[in-house]
Amino acid sequence: MPEAPPNPELLALRDRIDAVDREVLAALNRRAALAQQVGELKKQEGSVVFRPEREAQVIDGLKAQNKGPLAPDSIAPIWREIMSACRALETPSRVAYLGPAGTFSEEAALGYFGSSIVRVPCASFDEVVRATSAGAADFGVVPVENNTEGVVARSLDLFLTMPLFIIGETSLIVRHNLLRRTNTMAGIQGVVAHPQALAQCHGWLSLNLPEAERRPVASNAEGARLAAQDAALVAIAGTRAAAEFGLHVLAPAIQDEAHNRTRFAILTHPDRHPAPKPSGHDCTSLVVSVENKPGAVHDMLVPLKRHGVSMSRFESRPARSGQWEYYFYIDVEGHPDDPKVGGALRELREACAFFKVLGAYPIDTH
Repeated sequence: MPEAPPNPELLALRDRIDAVDREVLAALNRRAALAQQVGELKKQEGSVVFRPEREAQVIDGLKAQNKGPLAPDSIAPIWREIMSACRALETPSRVAYLGPAGTFSEEAALGYFGSSIVRVPCASFDEVVRATSAGAADFGVVPVENNTEGVVARSLDLFLTMPLFIIGETSLIVRHNLLRRTNTMAGIQGVVAHPQALAQCHGWLSLNLPEAERRPVASNAEGARLAAQDAALVAIAGTRAAAEFGLHVLAPAIQDEAHNRTRFAILTHPDRHPAPKPSGHDCTSLVVSVENKPGAVHDMLVPLKRHGVSMSRFESRPARSGQWEYYFYIDVEGHPDDPKVGGALRELREACAFFKVLGAYPIDTH
């Protein structure tokens, strides 16, 4: 059958789109040129290139001004890539995360910083913190909590003693897929994945692969690498890992919770980056401990109530002292430069045996 002639109206619309694309490219280059000028001024002043609060304000402003058909949730990823490309004209940021390629941590890093970065994949969360502390990376990305499995305990333990502080956060919808070298469910002997992924898919695995051994590994991408080498294994990972290691998706979205989301913290060293200034939508994270006596936890929370400061997270972790003592990880809404938050933190410090501000940073509203 002969091919139908092109629709003249469609061709005209494509020509107009091509013209707009050229206008967009020209505007992006004008923006890049201005960013280079800003970079030169920052270099003369000795100030940093990446300012998370400034980028958050830019994105919030654009979302507020958006009047067209473009979805508001599309604004942030588009402009993060634009700002990433402009920052990279001076010096690309080195970002450490749990590797290898294809992990959700890598996806979170790219979603927050954009793709114009130098990737520093690490073998463990400890290595992410070491690389960022030592200067091998400018920033580190580690998971903090999952909305179904709760906190990532190792990350919280590292926060207690690390010389780094939090300058940002990002959250990622996590869809776990069952991956295999061959496109069949027959003969599966083992499931390899990060312990968090195994826990988040417990129900599905129990129903569909009850006889398969569950083998925890350092990352989901490492599990995908192992599954690519052994046809008896399946991995639990994202589609990036499937593409990276040439695996078939046997079953998509096998996580027990449909809206499975993980929150990640962005870390850096105070000697290399200043603390973010208030953005208008901020969170302050801290870790504290109190004496083991009646009413101590209540007394610790009184300053927050007195100053009208809302607490958005409260987690406890054993102090490992053998005395049934705990560290409490707290997120409060606002920035220490806000008078009510600053006043509450000063009073809270006096009520605590241990007090450490982990960071104050723009919250992820995108």
